[in-house]
Amino acid sequence: MSPRKIIIDTDPGQDDAIAILLALASPEEIEVLGITAVAGNVPLSLTEKNARIVCELAGKPQVRVFAGCDAPLSRPLITAEHVHGKTGLDGPVLPDPQMPLQAQHGVDFIIETIRNAPLKTITLCPLGPLTNIASALLKAPDIAERIEEIILMGGAYFEVGNITPSAEFNIYVDPEAADIVFKSGISLTVMPLDVTHKALVTKERNDAFRALGTAVGAATADMTDFFERFDKEKYGSAGAPLHDPCVTAYLIKPELFKGRYINVMIETESELTLGMTVADWWRVTKRPANATFMNDIDADGFFTLLTERLGRL
Repeated sequence: MSPRKIIIDTDPGQDDAIAILLALASPEEIEVLGITAVAGNVPLSLTEKNARIVCELAGKPQVRVFAGCDAPLSRPLITAEHVHGKTGLDGPVLPDPQMPLQAQHGVDFIIETIRNAPLKTITLCPLGPLTNIASALLKAPDIAERIEEIILMGGAYFEVGNITPSAEFNIYVDPEAADIVFKSGISLTVMPLDVTHKALVTKERNDAFRALGTAVGAATADMTDFFERFDKEKYGSAGAPLHDPCVTAYLIKPELFKGRYINVMIETESELTLGMTVADWWRVTKRPANATFMNDIDADGFFTLLTERLGRL
């Protein structure tokens, strides 16, 4: 079986970085056509830089990285330095990238790549706010029917919110963009907090990363060491949840995840619940299903996969 052709859309972020590393370590299952950066966890100038830092850490400087949108569709940018540090990749000390940033805008790269590929052969993997994806759909509506699938990290149902009482960060930063994506008719698979808060980097799991004895293993352990301080304090959890690597793990071993095909809508107007993913988990409305919304993960299997693949780099 040939590898899935994907575009990673991202706002690194330590967990984004680990998701990228997992994808680049898995060429049998995943072919990364390019990485598009978006403003989110930190501003665009840092997310595009961080994406290139991660590619070089993986020993893959040939991967093309594009800068996309520097602000949400219609709102001021909200960032998350309080979680990820001032660089977005606080923790390890990593050198500035030498590989170039591509000149083409990330949104145009997405459009061009999908238009030039055979029908339904490109999967989009957004790990941050959905601004780039929505902008591509607004600029080129014809690409919607050409996309194989969108597998994204975002939203919550049982876990509710992590940036407000009712909203998850990626969706909250650009709810209008999320609304466009969820109404696009494209096949959607969603990794919400309900899954990612079960993928916790415990001390034993982090020790396994460090025990790889490689630059990638050490950097991963340093990233999660930094990242976890926020979640331990906020949630009292055993470690940092690895949100974004759930997306790439699903591409490799979908059997690690369980969920339901349900209707999911995005709140864009309420001050109280702005950015909420209104997931009809119990199917109490007659709204048609539009997303496979995951709610469980085999965490041990996930970390076994992640550690084995990171060990390849």
